[in-house]
This record gives sequence, C-alpha cells and structure tokens, in this order.
Amino acid sequence: MRLGGPVFADYETPEEWIDALDDLGYGAAYCPVDPGADPETVRAYREAAADADVVIAEVGAWGVNPVGPDPDERADAVGSCARHLELADAIGANCAVNVAGSRGDSWAGPHPENFDADTFDLVVESVQAIVDAADPDAASYTLEAMPTMVPDSVESYRRLLDAVDRDAFAVHFDPVNLVASPRRYADTAGLVEAFVDEFDDAIQCVHLKDVTMGDDPLVHLSEVPPGEGDLDYPSLLRALGDLDDDLPIMLEHLDGPGEYERAADHVRSVADEVGATV
Repeated sequence: MRLGGPVFADYETPEEWIDALDDLGYGAAYCPVDPGADPETVRAYREAAADADVVIAEVGAWGVNPVGPDPDERADAVGSCARHLELADAIGANCAVNVAGSRGDSWAGPHPENFDADTFDLVVESVQAIVDAADPDAASYTLEAMPTMVPDSVESYRRLLDAVDRDAFAVHFDPVNLVASPRRYADTAGLVEAFVDEFDDAIQCVHLKDVTMGDDPLVHLSEVPPGEGDLDYPSLLRALGDLDDDLPIMLEHLDGPGEYERAADHVRSVADEVGATV
C-alpha cells in the first residue's frame, strides 16, 4: 500500500513537490495540478512522480452535481467531471472521483429522491456520459460512497457497476462513509472485509479516516482522525494488504500538518502490527 495525504509545503516545481512528499514519507499523492494546466506542466509532474516512484492517487472532481435538479447544472457537472478524468489520464493518476450527486440544491447533501429508481438511472447515465466523453486510456472514474446517496453499500456499488457497464468505471473505497448505521458500526471488520472481497482489484483508491458514535438514542455518527474512533483499522489494513502493493491509501479531512503526522503514525503502527506494508 502507498500512504499519502495533502502537502502543506509551498512548491512551484515538480521537484519541490516530490521533496515535500519525501519529507512526509508519502508514497502516494493527490493530484498537484488542476484541469486547465498546460500539457507541459502536466507531463512534468507525471514524469517526476514516475521517477520518484510516487503514485498519483486521484483527481478530485468535487463540488459539482451531475444529477442536480437543473438540466444545465447537470450538463455542466458532467463536463467538469469529464475534464477531471481527462486530467487523471494525462497525469497518470489512478482515478478521478466525485460523489454521485444529489437531487437537492446541495451537491453532496441528502434529499428524499436520492434513492429513487429515477435517480439511480440518472446516476448511471451521468457516469456513462463522463466516461464516454473523457475516453481515458488508463485512468478510471469512481464514485465515493456516501450515506445519503448511491452508492451507499456493497450491494448498491455492485448494482451501479453492473448498470454503468464501462471498463473505465471502477471503485473508490471510503469505509467510514459506509458506516451509516449502528448495525454497520458494530461490525466494521465485516463491512471492510465484505467490500474488499467483492471489489478486490477494482478498488483504485482508499480514503482513511475514522468514525465514532455518540450515546444519544438518535443515531449520531461523527468523523474523527484515524485512531480516535472505532473503525477496525487492523482488519482494514489486513484486507487492503492483500490487494495491489501500489494501492494508494489517502489521509484526508484533518486539521493541519500535526494531525496528519499523528494519523500517518497511527496507520503505520497498525500496519506493522498486522504485517502489512505501507
């Protein structure tokens, strides 16, 4: 596995970017440029990553809603996601990633229609349009699982993969986002093992965080840094350790360099305990 996360150091060249990753001990990285970067810059970062044996994990296509209520918004979102997938292919990233989208005004928020059959069809059509427009040679388009929209489970991700039916549509694994109920919270080991067993080498990237549940009778799940919650990290890293040695596992949503350093230390410590290589 290749551990990665954000880079906080300033960099202006691919060489400075690689130095910053090396200082953090990361073997994986988020994409360092945005769509619209000139081809020479993209090529330079791709070559620097390859020379340094760094995996560019993902290009985040966040903030746009491919199934929103407005048709023009949907078309713009599909175009934006396609451009991010084109960048992923050009820079050598494993994937471009977004959420499926919401039928409400918030691109990633809940809505009563998010699990309707018509919305599922919209998700399928939007993913097909994104993949077909970008037509990548190697990179994949992926969707981050979310509690408030599809895919929200092993079963719904499998159904979506089969319905989209595109070789360039693959799997993004965010185990905390799948812990959407007390039942799943009670058995995160079973959840991660089921997901990895089902999707195996189709998994292009993993997000690392943690989850805790409050004592209120009404369910409240909170995202916390790795090691501060109840996600079964030994089971997660043991399962992921059986996949591709270059699989990127990416820290996210933490508060500054110190928190990222503590989270990385936790992940490396657990990996050592279970005999997984990070």
